[in-house]
Amino acid sequence: MKAVYRTNFLDINEPRRGKVRDIFELENYLLIVATDRISAFDVIMEQPINEKGKILSGISSFWFEKTNHLIKNHFISNKVEDFPVEFHKYREELEGRSMLVKKCKPLPIECIVRGYVAGSGWKEYKKNGTICGIKLPGGLLEFSRLPEPIFTPSTKAEEGHDENISNEKAAELIGKEMAEKIADISIKLFKFGSEYLENNDIILADTKFEFGLGDNGELLLIDEALTPDSSRFWLMEEYAPGKPQTNFDKQVLRDYLESLDWNKQPPPPVLPDDIINKTLDKYREAYHRIVH
Repeated sequence: MKAVYRTNFLDINEPRRGKVRDIFELENYLLIVATDRISAFDVIMEQPINEKGKILSGISSFWFEKTNHLIKNHFISNKVEDFPVEFHKYREELEGRSMLVKKCKPLPIECIVRGYVAGSGWKEYKKNGTICGIKLPGGLLEFSRLPEPIFTPSTKAEEGHDENISNEKAAELIGKEMAEKIADISIKLFKFGSEYLENNDIILADTKFEFGLGDNGELLLIDEALTPDSSRFWLMEEYAPGKPQTNFDKQVLRDYLESLDWNKQPPPPVLPDDIINKTLDKYREAYHRIVH
């Protein structure tokens, strides 16, 4: 199976390219193509992870349907025959890795929910006893479960690193009522996803949601949902706080990059085949455990 690093349809306008997705602007819709690009520390690697885009698209489609009772979303179809006719000839590249969605006005913040002490949260907790300024109980170990999930918004950076912001700053950016609304629905989505995943022996440690406003001002879940790119997934049966976890996300890639003398700025290092293959194995395992 040929990897898709970037779409290049000669008779169709150039897409807007994110870290992973290529986004084609249509009149009232977007066509989102999940490529096989992978990023870590906000830097796009130069080698693709074959199949990754199909895995991400499949998982997101699954969750959009599964969470529709909690909040509507932008998903319309992931079937190429439902796409505008000019895309039909590119079926081979688009099949399984693309979705037609409603065009929305994205909110300018990312909605992160954390259920465990991990990543940058652990670094801050060790130093201050807080995560994103939220005071937490003392004595927690790395990877400890929090008493309750916490909402920790961040800015949405086009380039470079996103920055954590307070709930007060989020309210300044999008209004107090909307900030409270997305915090509430983010926690509900997290709890729903956590419960489902725990039944499949996966712990949802943290995740990121994005929201947008539709034509009528309705709040919609957009982008992706509960994928290995936007979440930390751990194997429940091997979970114990204070020791490394078995991951189903790109942690294997992050760990490899952390072991290098690399300043986390472009250009990225060349990835060995075994790291590429191990990363793909994690994505495949996540897919099979979630979508069954």
